[in-house]
Amino acid sequence: MQANRANLDLWRARSREMLQIRWVRITAGVAALVLVTLIAVPFFVNADTFRPTVENELSSALGRKVTLGHLSLSLFSGSLVAENVAIADDPSFGSSPFFQAKSLHIGVAIAALLFRRQVRVTRFTADSPQIHLIPGPNGTWNYSNLGHSGSSQASSQASSAPDLSVGELKIRNGSVDVSALPSSGRPFACTHVDLTVQHLSLGAQMPFQLTADLPGNGSLKLSGTAGPVAQQNAVNTPLQASIEVKHFNPVDAGVVTPSEGVSMVADVNAQLASDGKTLTMTGKMEAAQLKLSANGSPAPQPVDVDLTVTDNLGTRAGQVTDVAIHSGSVAAHIAGTYQMTGQTVLLNLRLSAPGLPVDGLEQLLPSIGVKLPPGSSLHGGTLTANLAITGAVAAPQIAGPIEIDNTQLAGFDLGSRIEGLASLAAVKNTSGATTIRTLRTNVVSTPQSTQLNNIDGDVPSLGTATGSGTVSASGALNFQLVAKLSSSGSVGGAMTGAMSSVGGIAGNFLHTAAANGIPLSITGTTSSPSIRANVGAMVKQQTGGLLGKSTGGQGGQGGLSGLAKGILGK
Repeated sequence: MQANRANLDLWRARSREMLQIRWVRITAGVAALVLVTLIAVPFFVNADTFRPTVENELSSALGRKVTLGHLSLSLFSGSLVAENVAIADDPSFGSSPFFQAKSLHIGVAIAALLFRRQVRVTRFTADSPQIHLIPGPNGTWNYSNLGHSGSSQASSQASSAPDLSVGELKIRNGSVDVSALPSSGRPFACTHVDLTVQHLSLGAQMPFQLTADLPGNGSLKLSGTAGPVAQQNAVNTPLQASIEVKHFNPVDAGVVTPSEGVSMVADVNAQLASDGKTLTMTGKMEAAQLKLSANGSPAPQPVDVDLTVTDNLGTRAGQVTDVAIHSGSVAAHIAGTYQMTGQTVLLNLRLSAPGLPVDGLEQLLPSIGVKLPPGSSLHGGTLTANLAITGAVAAPQIAGPIEIDNTQLAGFDLGSRIEGLASLAAVKNTSGATTIRTLRTNVVSTPQSTQLNNIDGDVPSLGTATGSGTVSASGALNFQLVAKLSSSGSVGGAMTGAMSSVGGIAGNFLHTAAANGIPLSITGTTSSPSIRANVGAMVKQQTGGLLGKSTGGQGGQGGLSGLAKGILGK
């Protein structure tokens, strides 16, 4: 009995083993059949016969002629593979293709393709495509009319054409170049462009993600939703997105020319929002190595900028709600408008800087080409400015009043710097610094030069000074001032004392001339100024030139003028 049971169990085990082997063989056979089918079907299916259908559907949806090269079927990827793909450009922008790719994978529903001869596109994947963007007049681009045709007849046909709607669009390792920018005349190129668009449809919102490399080792990340695509101008497509830019250099990118002197390495994080009529950008920028003048040098510390800008896509006019510029404890605000006219952007902005700490501003001076004398620095005090920024963005004019209060130029001894005071050579400002109680002026600055008018300064060690002058783009100084001495100041008191030592007619003339002011000329550069007291000219002007005549001295050094020069300077 037990032997029969053992034989029965053995038979059952062998039966199960044989059944398992049979199923393994059946599964392997089915797998082999599927594999053979996958390999063999493309040889029996001429995918190229679907090329006219695919071309026509894409052309109708995009409103542009789409051409495909040889079309093959890949069952492994479930797609049609098109070679030498091209999308035509808007004829008004040229005849070169807008989009080119050596290959395009068109995902399709395989069952519908094989059994019903229908092309149902599920996705697009383009490898290493080239996309050419061209800006046109009035805010249009060569992609503006994607999705519709220009003629009335074509427009009616396009309106009835099926919307391009697929599950996914991918671009891998693409390149995008923007033709010569108006600001620099150079193209702008992005490389290693990767784009993923989910639920691609010209008539609905589409989530997307974009990454790209920018010129000069910069990078771009953009993600959000866009759509539906505006039919008349794709620029007006609604958009909600976040943008992140790293290591952007406008010179390397070709946005500005090196001759303009503007450079930086900027990081930007911002939010973009467009309803199809207005585009608003709100975010932050950190600008390192900022330089704003051809003769300037990079600022030693980064400058932070908070910005809110709104652009009217129809009128091409913009509203700068606020641009807050921070450098340490310094914060200035810019607001106003701009207008894009042809290839130029016209500015109408105002910079407001109420009571900014001078210490924080000092580090920005090198970026605009202003260099303090060696060993000197600004300590304390405030700067107040209210400046209008107008004109073309490439060459704006900056004009308005500036006032500096209660600051000190440490390491700069005014007394020893004034030439023409030979007898006062030993007079020093013992503090080793020059205090500026107040300095007011009206500035008119262009890329060529800066004009300072209506200068009114109060320097306790000297007195008061008025006048005007210019600073060239290279930093050269040319100022003509008139100083009225203060007897309580170290320099003014010494000069007053020296003139008091001159008696008689000469002393009377000197005192009268000094009461009207001593002419000062400032030349040289911002880093090496030359200050000269024109005492001889002062006396000559006061006496009508009479004191310049000799009254017995030799070599023309006699007379009251010679006496004044001998005491107060050559």
